Amino acid sequence: MSRLSKVDLSADLSREKGEERLVAAQERLLRLRLLLGGQLGEHKIGPPLCIVFEGWDASGKGGTIKRLVAPLDPRHVRVAQFAAPTYDEKRHHFLQRFWAVLPGWGGMAVLDRSWYGRVLVERVEGFATPKQWKRAYDEIVEFERTLTAEGMILMKFWMHVSPEEQLRRFEDRANDPLRSWKLTEEDWRNRERRADYEAAVEDMLDKTDRPRARWTVVPGDSKRYARVAVLEAVCHTIETKLAKRGYDLDAAG
Repeated sequence: MSRLSKVDLSADLSREKGEERLVAAQERLLRLRLLLGGQLGEHKIGPPLCIVFEGWDASGKGGTIKRLVAPLDPRHVRVAQFAAPTYDEKRHHFLQRFWAVLPGWGGMAVLDRSWYGRVLVERVEGFATPKQWKRAYDEIVEFERTLTAEGMILMKFWMHVSPEEQLRRFEDRANDPLRSWKLTEEDWRNRERRADYEAAVEDMLDKTDRPRARWTVVPGDSKRYARVAVLEAVCHTIETKLAKRGYDLDAAG
């Protein structure tokens, strides 16, 4: 079985339980973020934290990121969004444009799309040659190895939704004048090539999932469940990584 086919997309939470766990995770994350930034505990800055989001169109990335950063001081976190590279960016190695947004020690960055575009949309749509995107797996693994070797906590989420739920969300957007701008012809075209994208996603998960830079595939048909799952996973990973470094987690409550 493929990795995506194993995901239980029926996962859900009641409104009451979802809100309760979301608020608890947000408070937990706020304390951890202050610990990383040196505002709590021994007042020493912690390792960089970088959280990467990839996923299907309308899979809930934006809403999840909104809940993730909502409790945090905006001076302490950077949210960066990446679309197609510009003409000038194409003159450089594909990883070059991502360096500037990566966090330093004590910092945090959340990326809406990332360097994985090379092995996803650029692969499927033919914007990269087969030689380029096949080579990119090793380049990405080494890039992430370099970052984590320097101490970065790197998390990667694939937001997964069923074709049926994606279609429902597309139609909701199309019928809402305040959200219709989020739906493009490219979104519809990508949907028609879902089988090609699924093959690319499976290869990406298989070739770039490493102990220090794991992929987490999030069941996203329930937005409520997905948001809680991401926040709780982020908190758990930070706590685990800091405990291994000898940090006093009691300082984060």
